Amino acid sequence: MAEFSIGDRPFGPGEPTFIIAEAGSNHNGDLDNAKALIDVAADAGADAVKFQTFRAEDLYVENSGAVEYLDDDRSIYEIIESMEMPYEWIPELHDYCRNQGVYFMSTPFDERSAAELADYVPAWKVASYTSSHHPFLRHLAGTDKPVLMSTGAHEIDEVQESVDVLKAEGVTELVLLQCVASYPTPISEINVRVVETLANEFGVLSGLSDHTLDPTIAPTTAVALGASVIEKHVTLDSSMDGPDHEFALEPDELETMVTAIRDTEAALGTGEKTVLEVEAELYQKARRAIHTTCDIAAGETITEDDVKILRPGDRECGLEPKFYEDVLGRTASSNLSRGQGVQWDDLE
Repeated sequence: MAEFSIGDRPFGPGEPTFIIAEAGSNHNGDLDNAKALIDVAADAGADAVKFQTFRAEDLYVENSGAVEYLDDDRSIYEIIESMEMPYEWIPELHDYCRNQGVYFMSTPFDERSAAELADYVPAWKVASYTSSHHPFLRHLAGTDKPVLMSTGAHEIDEVQESVDVLKAEGVTELVLLQCVASYPTPISEINVRVVETLANEFGVLSGLSDHTLDPTIAPTTAVALGASVIEKHVTLDSSMDGPDHEFALEPDELETMVTAIRDTEAALGTGEKTVLEVEAELYQKARRAIHTTCDIAAGETITEDDVKILRPGDRECGLEPKFYEDVLGRTASSNLSRGQGVQWDDLE
């Protein structure tokens, strides 16, 4: 699984987790809200802010009926139509993100929207419901950008088909994201271990697109399992009107998530087992060694009553415990005082 970059930000094994604040359509059609979401993401320390770019007529059939989970009397077509992000926002949001020090991203749901985004996004994010849209995957593959693809509501063999399509079109920079298409997703259903499954099964980088309500449990678990990317919805206020606000993180929760991810990375460390600098004092004072329990005169034979394996504290450390049997029965070559660390030079 090779590392690669989104913009000038390398990510992959050994690199910090790439954190995407999913603004989606939580701007509610207001450009100032969209910019405020960018501010929230930047302040929290996210790497990118991702919106969604679509047109209802390219996404749903008309008279498509309602979706129960949204608890909205309007048809899904009407809801989606009301959530459309104006194309003219794209350059302005891109520039605003750049000024705030985060990457601008947006998920395209159709070729027309992808064309509007192509000059402004460093990578494509493919939504779960689009991941089996093979013609669209071929279209995105032709633009020579990295692809981050969610896999919600798809079986593993369907993911395989989509990966095959992308690879056949020359995509080598690919990340697969575990995702559960349930809003919100119960913690018991998020199945974070799929992050490992995707990496092992397909030999690509993997990550998590998380819709649970908790800001830290699933993201930090995914990082511990090797996730290179974490995506989580964000809102200015979860009580705002709109289908994605209720399960999105508020600003303080996003900051909590980013901090938890960075702390998890720090806790994971390098995997190399060695004595660390922070252990130096106790390495000297608390590791046990062979010390005398009484005064020993030169020429005396050392017995079990004369030495014990103890922590030295501020005293000079004696021989390691593994040499205890070698010390017993030896003759002291010089006078030893009680509590002294026994050295090889002290023995004949």
